[in-house]
Amino acid sequence: MAKVTLIAYTPNPEKVIAQAARLCYSPASIENIADGLTDEKIASFVDMLAEIGHESPIEHASFTFGIEGVSRSLLAQITRHRIASYSVQSQRYVTEAHFEYVVPPEIDAIPEARAEFLAAMEEDQLHYEKLTALLKEKHKNALLQSGKDEKTADRSAQKMAIEDARFVLPNACDTKMICTFNARSLFNFFSHRCCNRAQWEIREVAIEMLRLVREVAPNLFRYSGPPCLRGACTEGKMSCGKRNEVRDFFKEIGAD
Repeated sequence: MAKVTLIAYTPNPEKVIAQAARLCYSPASIENIADGLTDEKIASFVDMLAEIGHESPIEHASFTFGIEGVSRSLLAQITRHRIASYSVQSQRYVTEAHFEYVVPPEIDAIPEARAEFLAAMEEDQLHYEKLTALLKEKHKNALLQSGKDEKTADRSAQKMAIEDARFVLPNACDTKMICTFNARSLFNFFSHRCCNRAQWEIREVAIEMLRLVREVAPNLFRYSGPPCLRGACTEGKMSCGKRNEVRDFFKEIGAD
């Protein structure tokens, strides 16, 4: 199961954004830009930015998440959000011995399908280990012949072997990452990935990310989520048709 942790974020993110917005609309100097910024005024600035669609000040707040227990399939989706920074556990340097994997709920719900899926994972593991062993033997012999000592040859051959053996690993293979988004990018991310039509795994992760940031910046992310929270559904004929249920659900995200 996916686990999402908010590792770090801009201190007082809403205040930072309010200061940036204030600078845009007043003759205040940097030295006194924060003077008189009460909680009420900060919330007012954040609401004003949302109302007029002025989003550049929002980019000054960033949020860093740790995400684990997710599939390589999710990795392929989340990295499509390019205005973000990612650090991912590498299959080139980390051996996938007894790799963990994500079982889709629809497969998990059917005993026969689950058994078939688990068998496929076990087979993939065996192929990975066999390929690693074959490749490592080849590379180690070549390195020894080139004059490398035993320890160096063994270590280098292992790395060279898993670099190619990983190609047999499935999309279900477990991975973990650290990613950083600015708040404006998170708005876009939540708009796409919190929607009912988003793929189930990334939607679960996105909802948990939203819950975490609402706890530390409730005014900023009050209206974040799928587009139907703020107006009509943008999915056209592909709409889930559950706008009221969606709105009720997201009212509770991050609520005390």
